[in-house]
Amino acid sequence: MTSVISGLRTGHVGLNVTDLDRSLAFYRDALGFKVLGEGKEEERRFAFLGQDGELVLTLWQQADGAFAPASAGLHHLAFSAGTIEDVRAFEERLRSLGVEFAYEGVVAHGEGAASGGIFFHDPDGTRLEISVPVGVEGESAPIAGAPTCGFF
Repeated sequence: MTSVISGLRTGHVGLNVTDLDRSLAFYRDALGFKVLGEGKEEERRFAFLGQDGELVLTLWQQADGAFAPASAGLHHLAFSAGTIEDVRAFEERLRSLGVEFAYEGVVAHGEGAASGGIFFHDPDGTRLEISVPVGVEGESAPIAGAPTCGFF
């Protein structure tokens, strides 16, 4: 008898950071996550971040250096927004905070795609995306012949 195993979905993502206070401020203030819990011991600092009481992201202060895009592991972290207007509101908020963007404004995921969003970096250089599945029709794709989220 073969048992049926249900499909998996992402539970939460854990990121190593160099400065928990700086990263916590970014993910809380720039992206709107709420602190669900914290570990404050000097050698074991971490923060659980979520939305509507659900854990989404854990920050672990245990990195010695910035994000290394050429190393194996996390390529980028993508967040889904409800509407293109939400994406544009996040873009405005992030710009007001001086966040570094990979591309100028909202871009399509590929040539002629209806999906897309904004691409930027957290304080440690981790590549981030906020996107929607539709609503980006007519926006340019910054990289011809390849997914936008693959090479920023």
